[in-house]
Amino acid sequence: MNLTELVTTNLIQLQLEGKTKDEIMEEMAEMIDRSGALHDKEKYKQSLYKREMEGSTGIGFGIAIPHGKSDAVKKTCVAFGVKKSGVDWDSLDGEKAQLIFMIAVPEKHAGDEHLKILQLLSRKLMDDEFREHLLHATTKEEVMQLFDQV
Repeated sequence: MNLTELVTTNLIQLQLEGKTKDEIMEEMAEMIDRSGALHDKEKYKQSLYKREMEGSTGIGFGIAIPHGKSDAVKKTCVAFGVKKSGVDWDSLDGEKAQLIFMIAVPEKHAGDEHLKILQLLSRKLMDDEFREHLLHATTKEEVMQLFDQV
């Protein structure tokens, strides 16, 4: 599995507008909905909030990976957004999230698929240099080139 199979340029936002975790989740869910990957945006958002209630998806290092498994999802995809000023995501290390990856997975593919995506992302995101490049990317194409290395 390659990250570039799951992310397209219309799923990348280099300047997220939201100021809170909820606003960012809404903004990114809207991106996924506009891409045609959802049957029902509200139902997908419910799955995101349900997961957040189980524990924050702010994994530290300025990264959040909200994810939802739902039959409201037509096809697996990953949206990526940057919030340079950061947003409080209740991260384990107290850092504000600047790099946000939102994963949408159909319920029927949930077990395996979302874990593989999380594993793929987690490995690469431990690399300080990779995170810096993502944070300072100026074009969606630059982000796609970085994702091609994952």
